[in-house]
Amino acid sequence: MAQRPAQDTGKTEGKLLEIIYADRLNMQVVDSLHKYVSLVGKAHVKQENTDFYADSAVLNEIDNSLEAFGNIHINDADSVHTYAQYLKYLGKEKKAFLSKKVRLTDGKGVLTTDTLVYDVTLKIGTYLKGGKLVNKKTTLTSTEGYYYGDTKDVIFKKKVVLVDPEYKVVTDTLQYNTGTEIATFTSPTTIYSDSGRRVIKTRQGYFDMKNKRGILNKRSVVEDSTYTFTADDMAVDDSTKLSEFRGNAVYRGKDTAQGFDMIANNIKTDRKKDILLATEKPILLIKQGRDSIYISADTLYTARLSDLMKTRKVPVIRDSSSVKPLLDSTNRSDSSNNKYFEAYFNVRIFSDSLQAVGDSLFYSLQDSVFRLFRNPVIWAKENQITGDTIYLYVKNKKPERMYVFENAMAISRVDSTQYFNQLKSTTINALFEDGNIYYMRAKGNAENVYYGQDEQNRFIGVSRSTSDVIDMLFEDKKPKRVSFIRSFDGTSYPMREVNHEELKIRGFRWLDAIRPKTKFDILAY
Repeated sequence: MAQRPAQDTGKTEGKLLEIIYADRLNMQVVDSLHKYVSLVGKAHVKQENTDFYADSAVLNEIDNSLEAFGNIHINDADSVHTYAQYLKYLGKEKKAFLSKKVRLTDGKGVLTTDTLVYDVTLKIGTYLKGGKLVNKKTTLTSTEGYYYGDTKDVIFKKKVVLVDPEYKVVTDTLQYNTGTEIATFTSPTTIYSDSGRRVIKTRQGYFDMKNKRGILNKRSVVEDSTYTFTADDMAVDDSTKLSEFRGNAVYRGKDTAQGFDMIANNIKTDRKKDILLATEKPILLIKQGRDSIYISADTLYTARLSDLMKTRKVPVIRDSSSVKPLLDSTNRSDSSNNKYFEAYFNVRIFSDSLQAVGDSLFYSLQDSVFRLFRNPVIWAKENQITGDTIYLYVKNKKPERMYVFENAMAISRVDSTQYFNQLKSTTINALFEDGNIYYMRAKGNAENVYYGQDEQNRFIGVSRSTSDVIDMLFEDKKPKRVSFIRSFDGTSYPMREVNHEELKIRGFRWLDAIRPKTKFDILAY
């Protein structure tokens, strides 16, 4: 309103107040400045398109002012109606000062206060000592308020509280439109919903109370009993339960046993189906004390495992006795392990005990197995494992077992040299203890290259062998004993009498350059 250009009408004063009706009328001239007309009973005075009604009134014809008492009604061009028990009206300025049971309505909302100043020209009503607006099922209270009749906006200031059947809003400054039912926030604001179980904190934005959706800016926070969401910008829709979080969006789960965090520049959610879809540099953090698992990919997706099992079969790849029950004691699909994760393209994993890369990934909290597809690579300490598909079994968030399908190959650098122990076969099974491989079985056309060392770690020779099955035991992260089962064929060579490059098994690739060595490296690609 402050930006509305002033109209040059050539007049600085409002038109004279016109007496329309009264049961009784008295006139009294006190002096040149005071000429009064008293109206008693159904008093009706008019100025242009504004009508004034009261039980009684006193009109000063000299300064064009009006003082009215009892059951006052101001009809401003049939657009705004104001009621009170006392009125002082300045006709030249077109300003009304109302008190005692003041009520203003535009046909949509009803504003009540004890003292109100109403500007007829600008259609602005102001209260400074507390007021309340009721619009359908929404109630707003504040210390100060400014009503704009042209736009049907009300600006509330100081100790503002909005109460709706589904929301409660607490703030210091709020703009509310009685027609659209949109609340606009320009100061720190707290929104309570779901009977107080869900809390939104924002500093700027708007919320459509009628359609239950809004846009929030300036690093807003959403919190409920299971998670906290923070982002630069948010779009929330409580009618569909869909939301979008943009700009350094951070999801933090509150479940300490099966908790996870997610970070991305864009996260879309469906609260009805418990879905999160993260893009634009997403990171998944599976919390586990000091050795958390960090996962990045082009796209990360998580939802309820019970919903997935309704649409497709999820193979059981762990002994059923060690799989956590999906349903809790109340037979509801909301237990903490009812969650699965999918990652698509350029998957990278980092933890202190294990690192991996691959094309795509599936992980379920129910069985705690990472399924890595299409050219996956896993590093465990000094060991590198590749294959077409890898299943990594996790227990207490540490590697427990690994199964490699097709074109399986394990390579480990011998100390800091350029010599590599190698194991290749159709499949590889590996067992872990405290994050380290202690047993490995290669099955199906197994090939092995092994560098022997004495107790002082001096090389004593190198052997190349083949067998149907090769078992390998590890000690101090190094191969300690190798066993060959069926169809063994092997040759040993002195270190100086062999070309070590020719000893590399077909398909050998040492991929240390793409290994994520820190949690920051998972964002390198």
